[in-house]
Amino acid sequence: MIEGKGIRIKNIYYMLCYAYQTLWQSNYQGVGTEEFEHIHDLLAAILGRGIARQIKQGLYREYVSKAENLTVIRGKLQITESMQNLIQHRQMLSCEYDELSENNIWNQILKTTLLLLLKQETVRRQQKIVLKKELLFFADVEEIAPSAILWDQIRFCRNNQSYRMLIGVCNLILEGMIFTTEQGEVKMASFLDEQRMSRLYEKFILGYYQYHHSELKAYARQIAWDLQDGQADFLPVMQTDITLQKGGKTLIIDAKYYADMMQTRFEAQTIHSQHLYQIFAYVKNLDRGHTGNVGGMILYAQTGEEVQLKQGYSIGGNPIWVRTLDLNLPFSEIAGQLEGILEEFF
Repeated sequence: MIEGKGIRIKNIYYMLCYAYQTLWQSNYQGVGTEEFEHIHDLLAAILGRGIARQIKQGLYREYVSKAENLTVIRGKLQITESMQNLIQHRQMLSCEYDELSENNIWNQILKTTLLLLLKQETVRRQQKIVLKKELLFFADVEEIAPSAILWDQIRFCRNNQSYRMLIGVCNLILEGMIFTTEQGEVKMASFLDEQRMSRLYEKFILGYYQYHHSELKAYARQIAWDLQDGQADFLPVMQTDITLQKGGKTLIIDAKYYADMMQTRFEAQTIHSQHLYQIFAYVKNLDRGHTGNVGGMILYAQTGEEVQLKQGYSIGGNPIWVRTLDLNLPFSEIAGQLEGILEEFF
């Protein structure tokens, strides 16, 4: 289990598989048969196999600008700097040129994560042997401070699409599992933080339906406000986590990963009001014809609380459900819960 959360570590692997479907490739199959006691060890195994595959394909390189004093012209001649060399009796030409380099943000993130995992006692020796061998291929790549990584500015192109899953795993490690002690030492927490797990939970559910149900249109949809007049200026964007469409019916799933699924008011437990208002707004603004064919579901990740929710309501003519998905069950039973949602609505 992950400390503080009732999730089987093996289920984290399956969640990652659906969120990043490259993990279904043959070189990752061994991970699915191993047993892991620590989350660091699982992520090290995934990253080790992924980086090994990337090394075979070649580390991603991009052009970087360099300025050097050379004996022959290369690239663009810098006149002023070259004249200064002559004045100082140096027989050198100052040149500026572009060169393909592996020392870019994508490889810097990989190297930094490898170095951090190698320091963890919870990563098994055989995993560390693999990581150390891979680190040799990053000799020309600089380490980067995790706090300096601007994750939301990282973009992928056709030439580095294979890095998408690797960077996603690194993000879990570097953003979700690191803390600094009072002595300034960098440590790794034995659990993934709630924010990072929330994103993974959403991607997992969407990826599951995309992988197993080609008959569905499964995507994260933006919903426009059903305005009778006026402009939508200053109105917030309605971005769904998961939207499932089949025939003339649509189910909007709002995936929620919280330590506390219920709110307490006057000693009574109720569903979080803002969660219910949100899913209701999604449903009513999408079902503009008031057909009742649009439903909504708040799907809480059940990780530790004993509360199990399976409530259904008809609000304003549309079905609204509040459910829990128990992530501490064997994965086959988790899949059964996800299949049951489709059977009930579609």
